[in-house]
Order: sequence, then C-alpha cells, then structure tokens
Amino acid sequence: MTLALITGSTSGLGLEFAWQLAGSGHDLVLVARNEDRLAAVAAQIEAVSGTRVSILPADISVQADVERVARRLLDPVDPIGLLVNNTGHSVRASFLEGEIEEFLEEVDFDVRATLILAHAAATAMTRKGAGAILNVSSMAGFTATNLSAAAKSWVVIFTEYLAQELEGTGVSATVLIPGFVHTESHHNAAVNMEGAPRVTWLKAPFVVQHALKDVAAGEVVSVPSLAYNPEALGRATPGALRRAFQSEAIAHAMSKARMRKVERAAARRSMFDRLLRKPRD
Repeated sequence: MTLALITGSTSGLGLEFAWQLAGSGHDLVLVARNEDRLAAVAAQIEAVSGTRVSILPADISVQADVERVARRLLDPVDPIGLLVNNTGHSVRASFLEGEIEEFLEEVDFDVRATLILAHAAATAMTRKGAGAILNVSSMAGFTATNLSAAAKSWVVIFTEYLAQELEGTGVSATVLIPGFVHTESHHNAAVNMEGAPRVTWLKAPFVVQHALKDVAAGEVVSVPSLAYNPEALGRATPGALRRAFQSEAIAHAMSKARMRKVERAAARRSMFDRLLRKPRD
C-alpha cells in the first residue's frame, strides 16, 4: 500500500485522514507541531490498525521545519505516494486592524507551505511516475470575508494549475473544498457560521471518505456534498456565504466535477461494450 504523509494530522480532518488511510492498509508519516500529541496519535493508530506510523514534528509556519518535511517527501528510499496538505490557519483580525506578522503567518501556512510541499511531492512522484497530492482548501475560499478566505482561494486555483502541469505523469492533484465540518478547527475559525442551515454541516468521516474516493478517481476538484449546490441552498444561507454558494466559481467547480464523473462512467461503459462485442478466438 501507498505511504501517505499528512500534515495537520493530530486533529480535525487530518486526524480523520490518518485513521481512514491506516484502516485501508496505508502506512503513515504524521506531521504536526505538538510532538507529544503526535506520538500518542501514532501509537493509537498503530495499535488498532497494525500499520507502520512514523512521526515528523514540524511547525509549518517555520521555514526550517517546512524544509525538513520537504526533504522527507523527496526521500527516494522510502517514497511517499500520497501527500495530504491539510495544514491551515485562521486570522481573526480585519486587515486594517491586524498586525502584518499575523497575515504573513497566514501566508506561510496556506500558501508558502502548500507550495513548497506540493513541489517536493510532485518532484519525487513524477520521477517514479506515480503518486497523488491532496490539498485541503475550504468553501470559505469562495467568500471575500478575510485573508484566510483569500489564502484558501489561492489553494483552489493553484491545485487546478498543478493538475494541468501533472497531466500524463502518473501523478494527480486534487483540491478538497469542504463546507462546514464538525471538527475542533471550526471552533477557532475566523468565519462566523451562526445561522448556517443544518444541511450545510458535514461530518469529518464522510468528507474524508469522499475526498479519498475522488483522489483515487483522479478528480481535480472534490466537493463532498450536493448540499453545497447554489440552487439547493437558495435563501437559506446568510450573508457572505450565500454569495459564495451562488458564485459562478463554485457552481463551475461543482459542475466540472460532476461532468468528469459522467464522462468517466460513459468511458467505462464504452470499454465494457467493446469487450463484450470482441470476437473470441
């Protein structure tokens, strides 16, 4: 099975990715800043799943730590087959009231680290002609609410660009765009989600299962639920979030994802038809 490296792996979606990947037989490299918590999570997963779990303590906002993770991704001896770029950060302050150091830290987390780790993974994976990169963004990336949303928007566009660069190499790039997920990270989020309809809340196991299925299928954009259909939400969604769900960008992204699934299913049916019609010797 593929060796997977997961950043932000001790809580939220990152932890769920770790459990689901281990449950399907993947060995893991877990990355997070808290070494004690990393060790505890690794021990639990190893005990339950029997898979090999190693840890790499790193603060993704620190350049030297990001470079250590990049070196691990480039290691040809024990190659990484799946990168889950899950690290995120939220700045609560408005642009005019916040300190520039806060905003630069946001850029370090969501832009710089994502770029460096994706580059290292893509370099190593294309050399062996196989692999997958999953960048975790957010539906907030389609709102003009704060700097965090702007950074998440960059992750979406960057991944779509990366997927084009990787065509024909055997390596895929997917961006996960979840909506509201019941994880501890949303308690610290910069976006106020009070009043969001119940249909928009998703559970982490469902989101991760959907994302891994899309990665396996080679999808570029993974939107876990049709609840995030602009027409379905309509007037129920308040404020800036309504604008996000009704935006042409997210509608186009979801439409493309659904169209790719339809085209892939049609191709499979065509292949089966040809096989059935093929005369036997």
